[in-house]
Amino acid sequence: MIKETSSLQDKRVLVSGGTTGIGRAAVRLLVDAGAKVVTFGRHQRELDALVSSLAEATRQRVDEHTPGEVFGLTADAATREGIEDVFAAVDRNLGGVDVLVACAAIGAEPVHEMSDQDWRYVIETNLVGYLACAHAAIERMERQGSGQLMFVGSISPEIKKPGESVYAASKAGIQAFAETLRKEIAHKNIKVNVIQPGSVETEMQECSDDDKRKAIADRQMLYADEVAEAIIFALTRSERADIVNLRIEPLLQKTS
Repeated sequence: MIKETSSLQDKRVLVSGGTTGIGRAAVRLLVDAGAKVVTFGRHQRELDALVSSLAEATRQRVDEHTPGEVFGLTADAATREGIEDVFAAVDRNLGGVDVLVACAAIGAEPVHEMSDQDWRYVIETNLVGYLACAHAAIERMERQGSGQLMFVGSISPEIKKPGESVYAASKAGIQAFAETLRKEIAHKNIKVNVIQPGSVETEMQECSDDDKRKAIADRQMLYADEVAEAIIFALTRSERADIVNLRIEPLLQKTS
């Protein structure tokens, strides 16, 4: 049986929203696999915690595998200036980008329970931020002749749970964008993937840590690492294989 996979060793990767949740878990696995990663979030405290924990993990390694490295900055994916700062850091620290993993997202209330400014900020972060990162990444990938775009979506557009109108709209936009974009740039040797997680124990969940632990024990919620592992799987397929959509949810997802 032919079994080919792609290595992440020395791959240049940008992870948006890499200081919390799924993004943070993905950064850790990518660095462990040898990738060179630039990541960003909105808060310095979370960024410092991620960088220091990765440095400590690297110091404690005893095998011969060469881990990657991470460069971090604070930036807001909802702003033009934030994206410009991020890609300046990409160019400065990596000299280009082979993989974009877009994770930066925030939760939302129903649209009629939010101020005009607040729901617009959610859309700017969750949808426009993805498009802006993709636009800048594709420019660089076109010049080098290859690349891969990984978008973290959600099952929310499928289940349409009450209370998630704004959030589901942003994630539905990502899904439509990614599936259409794939047809537009496949001939440029750029892959496009979407991961659609169900309920995951991230900071976005409004329940307590005890409630999260119980939901995981009851198989109603996933660890962020389990979604990150799915991301790594999609990023390491052979050159001919493209994971268009990968839906991953708890066995007993409450709202499926």
